[in-house]
Amino acid sequence: MPLTLTVLGTASPHPGPGRPCSGYLVSGGGAEVWVDAGPGTFAALQQHTDPARLTAVWISHLHADHSADLLAAAYAFAFGGMTPPAPVPVYAPQDCARRLAGFFGRPDVDFLKGVFDFRDLYDGHEARHWNLRLTARAVAHDTETYGLRAECQGSVLAYSADSGPCAALTELASGADLFLCEADIDEHRDGEHLRQVHLTPEDAGRVAREARVRELLVTHVGPALTREAATARAAHAAGRPAYAAVEGETRTF
Repeated sequence: MPLTLTVLGTASPHPGPGRPCSGYLVSGGGAEVWVDAGPGTFAALQQHTDPARLTAVWISHLHADHSADLLAAAYAFAFGGMTPPAPVPVYAPQDCARRLAGFFGRPDVDFLKGVFDFRDLYDGHEARHWNLRLTARAVAHDTETYGLRAECQGSVLAYSADSGPCAALTELASGADLFLCEADIDEHRDGEHLRQVHLTPEDAGRVAREARVRELLVTHVGPALTREAATARAAHAAGRPAYAAVEGETRTF
């Protein structure tokens, strides 16, 4: 079975009409994984699959634009009649369960165990679901963040998550069939004391070129850019065509 990416949302830093924040459905080898749960993506997810049938949820980091709809899923699973047959594994940075419980006004997390099975990510963490392998790589953001490498029967998808320039991104994307990469900012601010936590379109293109990826898909484009401009700039830096991630689009490779 080929690897399939369905784009649920790409917006940054907030959702817009018809455009949820970051979220994707990755399918392959009999598994369906919801990757990042930005605001609006749980509704979009239901257009493509039954959420109760999810194999797993994978959260790159705990910023709200990538994780807030875990709350919507928790309500749906616990109270909305979408109860999964078993608690859904949630791969996420540490403290995800406690933060989610806080929205329910609960000091404990045990009540969430009926719907979610939280599993902490770390650099090099690997999970397998049937023929789908998920590998996490720590990347350069302003909170604990992991990029994703998904592999299934020879097909490879790499996802940058939110990150500034770092060697881990090139390693993560090496030889990927599809590199889903953020291009959030127009330019880096001056000052060596400022940690770079996002990529420009040129950064995304350079990583794609250095990693020798087959296809670059630009996502998480911030308000200072248009998707068209970001994609054109990334393509110029990559030395090959690049494409914009668009809500509702499915790519099989």
